[in-house]
Amino acid sequence: MKKNLLMWDESLFRDPEVFEIDYIPEQFEFRDTQMQELAFQIRPGLRGGRPLNTICKGLPGSGKTTSIKKLFLEVEETTKKLVPVHINCQIDNTKFAILSQIYRKLSGHLPPASGTSFKQVFDAVARMLLKDECVLLVALDDANYLLYENELNKVLYTLLRAHETYEGLRIGVIVIISDPDVDLSREIDARVSSVFRPTEIYFPPYGNAEVHEIMKARVMQGFFNNVISDEMLNLVVEQTLKSGDLRVGIDLLKRAALNAERATRRSIERADICGAYEVSKYLHLEYTIKTLKDEEKKILAGLARASTSEGGMNAGEVYKTIKETVPVGYTRFYEIIKKMDAMRLVNLQYREGKGRTRVITLRYEPEKVLGCLS
Repeated sequence: MKKNLLMWDESLFRDPEVFEIDYIPEQFEFRDTQMQELAFQIRPGLRGGRPLNTICKGLPGSGKTTSIKKLFLEVEETTKKLVPVHINCQIDNTKFAILSQIYRKLSGHLPPASGTSFKQVFDAVARMLLKDECVLLVALDDANYLLYENELNKVLYTLLRAHETYEGLRIGVIVIISDPDVDLSREIDARVSSVFRPTEIYFPPYGNAEVHEIMKARVMQGFFNNVISDEMLNLVVEQTLKSGDLRVGIDLLKRAALNAERATRRSIERADICGAYEVSKYLHLEYTIKTLKDEEKKILAGLARASTSEGGMNAGEVYKTIKETVPVGYTRFYEIIKKMDAMRLVNLQYREGKGRTRVITLRYEPEKVLGCLS
């Protein structure tokens, strides 16, 4: 008699690492053109020159970060003279925090948490690069998170004009933007744009067939044979396209397989996928909330508590309620709301009437937002 139930010590996963968000696949499909363009941009750095500056632009989950990380791995395997540093600007979103990560890459440890000035750390970074005759290549991932406090101009100015203070220092920058509405030509100061002069590389969203091939490759590498049928894989692809983020689909495969294991089944069924999607579709919300500052979290909580099913919230009325618990001026409040709009946590729209009214709508259910915040 054929066994259909999964024993307690058995697993559907051949390699669970394949379904982690930060996994870098050996076979990286459908981004050959972008990878070749990136390789051309950094080629001067391999010869001891300054890499050409680049903007990588595309929606979340369109392969930008994976492309950069794969390229950086190749660089590290090829030479020690070009030092690539990947910065997650959702987490490190100040000039000092970014420089601290560069310092750690070069020295193996972070600078002292207190009592050290920015200039001292930058001096140390410059000395290390010049001593070893190295070229620095910095990738600012999700750099749109640096726009809200004008940090991007500060960071680019510091890095790209460093050679004026430290003769012989060579630094190139890759700016990765996940917000299609951001126009860096309008955001960058004239003093920065004169030395930045980037080439833009566009990462289009993956199409239906591409998502299917990517998911199929993950399934073949990560699951044992016959764990998921073609029909169920098509359902995963459908849900992934609905979310617009490839990471949601990868997480969906992982959670669906865990659901099947919990039910001691040897294959994934529709109920496993539908149940997993109820969690995976909030992946973006969870990751984004982790990056918010305490003040921003309190304002988002206030928005969630004020939100109703009747439609958008008047920004002025919501501010009056929130300022009772969060001591913040209206200008700062509105800056945070614009940031949350760019982060796809809320929709900020204008409603015509007696003047233009700003209307705020949560993109997620209020209870889910509050649950993630807590």
